[in-house]
Formats: sequence, structure tokens, C-alpha cells
Amino acid sequence: MKNLNFIDKFLFFINAIFAILLFISCFVPQISVTHFAYFSILSLTVPVLVLFNLIFLTYWLSKRKKQLWLSAFVLVLGYICLGNFFRFKLAEEEIKESDLSIMSYNVRGFNKYDLLNDPSAEGRIMEFISSEDPDILCIQEFHRVKDRKLKKMYPFKYITDYKSSERKSIQAIYSKFLIINSGSLDFPDSANNAIFADIVVKKDTLRVYNLHLESHRISPSVRRLSNEPKGRLLKRLSKSFAKQGEQAQLVEKNIEATPYKKIVCGDFNNTQFSNVYKVIKGDMKDSFTEQGTGYGRTFNFRYYPVRIDFILADEAFEIAAHKNFDIKLSDHFPVMASIKIDSK
Repeated sequence: MKNLNFIDKFLFFINAIFAILLFISCFVPQISVTHFAYFSILSLTVPVLVLFNLIFLTYWLSKRKKQLWLSAFVLVLGYICLGNFFRFKLAEEEIKESDLSIMSYNVRGFNKYDLLNDPSAEGRIMEFISSEDPDILCIQEFHRVKDRKLKKMYPFKYITDYKSSERKSIQAIYSKFLIINSGSLDFPDSANNAIFADIVVKKDTLRVYNLHLESHRISPSVRRLSNEPKGRLLKRLSKSFAKQGEQAQLVEKNIEATPYKKIVCGDFNNTQFSNVYKVIKGDMKDSFTEQGTGYGRTFNFRYYPVRIDFILADEAFEIAAHKNFDIKLSDHFPVMASIKIDSK
């Protein structure tokens, strides 16, 4: 530090803050969100922390200063502990008809309440689903307005059954294959929920989950978010993170009890750097990590690549392809994967 001028000393102080935050973030997935909800907020900031540490690393490297080792260390640690949020791959694999294709999409009620300023969104969502034609379709924030059309494409379905007076998020699973059993996890004291369906594919029975974990109710607008009082925002986030932790444990318990191979789809409202994701994922494979490319952004938060929608598959399966779609018909982007199913 003796050889640094005042500006470099100040920059190194800021550098140290971002390095410490990234260091703590490396251990967030191991910390129970139920008891330490505030720590989970860091899981949302990992891309920013990585970016700033890369900038500082480049700066110190250009000046040939030994201060570069601070960011270098936390970046290497972050890669080891958290993995890479960017997938270096030239192109996505094609979805093949011979494999089982599954799509997860938070449609935000098919824009039934005009939350998106696009009157054509409702019809275009249906056109998109029809064109991609997945074998299994998991929809979060479903609205029954499109059930009749979807029934023409999918002979089997399971939809959460709430009374019209209950203001809760509805999930739906549509399938081209026979559903022999289904159920709901009924998250307590929450407007969100998770459902599952046992589906016979070829000679195998799979349990498919469709999750919609506790929402943070965060606007995708940076300006609106910055105008919210920070104390209130942090309190709301920590409360929703704690709820997510409870819900993740319910999902984990149900997964451990099922005798079938499983596929988990849904809107986790949390990133791959979180304890919630780690608890639910367990030993399963993440379709984006296996076959995705780029950032894998699934939430339309301007200027920030957030991946909160996932397709996870049993470790016994081979994930053949993963695809992210850049269509702005909801506040979420759909994701689709194909999985090789043994026909023996």
C-alpha cells in the first residue's frame, strides 16, 4: 500500500469491499436461508460482484500491481464454489423429436390483466407454445382462459384447484403422455405453490414437478426499484427468502419420498447461486449447465442477466439439449430442454 497514491488506495478500498462480498457469496448456498435470510440477498448480486472484481483485476493487472491477487483469488474461489454464470458454447443443440421435450414458462396469466402493454401477447404466447410443441408443458401463473385450446394439444393435464375467491398463483402441467397420479404441495401462508404429476413415458414413470416459489414482487424496472426505500426493500426480500427456504424443504422432502425418476421445472424466484436452488437441485442435473449457452437469462430485468427459471433432471437422465427463448411476452422468458428416455 505504501507505493499507492491516494486514488489507488481509495480504489483498493472499494475493491476490497466487492471482493469480501463475493467471498461471502461463495458460502451463501451452504447457509440455510430459513435462518439467515439476509445473506441470501447476495445470491442475486453475484454477476455484479464478478463483473466489478474482473474490472479491478484488469485495472491492477494493467498497472502491474500486486493488489490484483485479491480479486484474482475471490474470482477463482467463486468459480470453484459457484460455477460460471456464463456458458461458453458456440451454439445450442437442436431439440429432437425422438427425445422427451419439456418446457417451463411463467406466462403471467397470459397477460389477462394487461400487465404487459401488448394486447397481442395472449395470442402470441399460444402461437409460440404451439410452434415449439413440447411433450410436457409446465406453466406458472397460469390462467384457465387458455385451457380449452391447450386441451386440443395435450390430452392429459393437472392444474392447481383453487376457489375463485382465493388469490393464489395457479400452476399447470400439460402432457402428451398419460398422467397416472398428481398432487399439490400446498405451500402454507403463501400465494405461491408447487404441483407434481406422475407421467408414463414409454415404459418409464417420471414425476414432473412444476414450482412457483415465493415471489419477491420486484419490478423489472431499475428506476422503480431504486425509488423504493432500501430498508423496506431489504425487509421484504429477507421475508420472501425465508419463505422460499421453507418451500424448498417441502419440495426436497417430497422429492426424496418419490420412487420415480424426477424432473423439476419452474420459477424459483432465486438464482443458481442460492441455498434454495442447492436444496432443490440436490444431485439432479441443470439443463442449462449441461447444454445451455450464454447467460441463460430467464427474467426480463433490464441490463441484468438473471436466471431464476430452471429445468432440473434426475442424474440418471442424459440432457440432450437446452434452449432459452428471447421472446418478451411476459416478465419471464421460456426455457425448454430435451431429455433422452430409454425405450427399453
